This record gives sequence, C-alpha cells and structure tokens, in this order.
Amino acid sequence: MFHIADYFYELPPGLIAQTPAHRRDASRLLVVKRQEGAFSEGRFFELPRFLRPGDLLVVNNTRVIPARLHGRKESGGRVELLVLDHPGSSEESGMTRICLMKSSKSPRIGSILAFGSGVSGEIREILEDGRVKIAFSGEKQLDDLLEEEGCMPLPPYIRRKAGDGHSAQDRERYQTVYSKTGGAVAAPTAGLHFTNELIGALNREGVGLTALTLHVGYGTFRPVRAADIREHRVGVEFFRIGEEAAEAISKAKDEGGRIVAVGTTVVRALETAVRADGRMRATEGKTELMIVPGFRFRAVDALITNFHLPRSSLLFLVCAFAGRQRILDAYRFAVSRKYRFYSYGDAMLIA
Repeated sequence: MFHIADYFYELPPGLIAQTPAHRRDASRLLVVKRQEGAFSEGRFFELPRFLRPGDLLVVNNTRVIPARLHGRKESGGRVELLVLDHPGSSEESGMTRICLMKSSKSPRIGSILAFGSGVSGEIREILEDGRVKIAFSGEKQLDDLLEEEGCMPLPPYIRRKAGDGHSAQDRERYQTVYSKTGGAVAAPTAGLHFTNELIGALNREGVGLTALTLHVGYGTFRPVRAADIREHRVGVEFFRIGEEAAEAISKAKDEGGRIVAVGTTVVRALETAVRADGRMRATEGKTELMIVPGFRFRAVDALITNFHLPRSSLLFLVCAFAGRQRILDAYRFAVSRKYRFYSYGDAMLIA
C-alpha cells in the first residue's frame, strides 16, 4: 500500500489533453461512489444532479501568475525560467526570487541573464531540484514584466510551439472563472470546469459555494523519488481560510450537508485547518500536509478532481480518500472509455 509501484497505471499518450474542452463545463464527468464502488457518467454541466441541497462546494480562488520567462545568457544561449516565488505565496517577494531554470548547460553563480524590457538577472545561489536563486534588476518590476511578457506555466506534458495560437487561450482557460488572488504557479485544475452559469444553477438547487486560497507551488508536483511514499515531502504552500468560509463550512456540517472539496489543494487546506471536533477554523499560514492511504479525513466528504499522473502525490491523496483499488479501477475504466487526462482533461466526482 505504501510502495511507489502500487500507484502506477498505463495511459496511452493520446489521452493526455493538450487543449481544454470547447466549453469549460462540457468536460466529461466520472462519478465514483466510495461505498458502492459503482461508476456513472455524465458531463460536468450535469453536476447539479449528482449533488444534494445543503451540500457546500469549497473552491480555491488562487490566481495563476504567468510565471514562465524566456531570456538569454551572456553567451547568447537561450534560457527558460519558472519564477516560483510571488507576493503572497512566500517570504520572497522582492526582486530576488527562487526559480526553476532550464538551459543547455548547468547554471553558474554570477552568470547574468537578460530578459525583455531591459530586465536582467544574476544567479546568486544554486539549489537542489534544478532551482536557482536569482536577483533581478532593471527599470521594470519583475511582477510587471511577468504580467506583460510572461507565459502561463503549463505543465510539461502540454506541448506548445511558438506561434501556434494557444497562448491567448491558455491565459484565459488555465485560470478558473473565480480566480482572485495571484500567487500560484499551477492552476487548481478541478476548478477549470466551472462556469458562472453552472455556479448559478448549483445555487438554485440549494448547493452553496465558498472559497479559500491556497497558492499552488512547485512542491505539489515534485516527482516522487522515494520507494516508500510516506517518505516523500511536498513543498510548503501558503493558504488562507477566512472567517466567512470557516463559518459556512461549519454551518453546512451542522445542518447535515456535505463538504465537497473542488480539488486536492482544497483538501490539503481544509484538512490542515480543521479542528479535532470536525469544525473549521479561520486561519492562514503554511501547509506541507502529505496525505497517503490511512489518513483520517475530518473535513471533506466528497471530492471533485481531475485525473492525476501515475506515482504522484496527488494520486496518493485521491487513493487515500476513496481507496487505492477503487481509484485504480476507475482510472482503468476512464482509459477504456477514452477520457481525457491531466490538467486540461476530464473530471471525477468522488462521493
């Protein structure tokens, strides 16, 4: 149950979604009943018929920063950065930031990198996992440069070519319709399926919605290298659950409603903040909660999530919530039915 090999499944490459569905809520929806083990199918816009009056959806309103920058080294060679630190998501919020760096040669301390609008960066420190600390300088603030010239930090399995016309679409579709607070370097992808119209339809059916903020960081997607999954560590992520959200969650619980987490980031925030008696407290801070099978869930009753990579910490969490064998059976079923996988792919409701 804790060996990394227990969390592998076969996925044909053609099922990895490269573009979003033509309409957000047109994605397919696989419904998994935890107690019965039964599967049913629908479209995401049919979500109201799978939920109940009194249920409360909890979403993550973080906003993705266009944090990928392209520049050149002093030698003229190309370099690509993913800026990991952003105001509100870490202590590093000035012009010195931790970045993931991709280039043809290993980085060297003291190297100068040139970016658009006269902004340059000096490599100050070389860290593990391909990360470097860079001091940026220039007439323009780094955050302004990212907003103007940065690219959305799509995961590497989504392939883009220069001039393919997807960049403008990604700026809109790799962002939830309720995104509000900037600071994430990856989207909380379960929320990408929601439209304002669907949220209105859910409200009319008596299904509530409240929001928290968790700024998705690189650590969530860090490759698992430990043979025993309990030894893996996810990175620190910053989150905030306000008074309004905490009260709504506790009220829904008191009245017998289910707490439906929209995405694994919401699960981690809620299970970090929940009290021993199951009531929610307003809080903000850091979480590095690692959820594996055997974890006792106190806050979350149902989960909306996308399909995750094999041997990933996100898959461990989903298996902890619904059972490893049931989830792997659901994934095999989804493969047989040609569901679309990963960030721009289809969704599951586990209830």
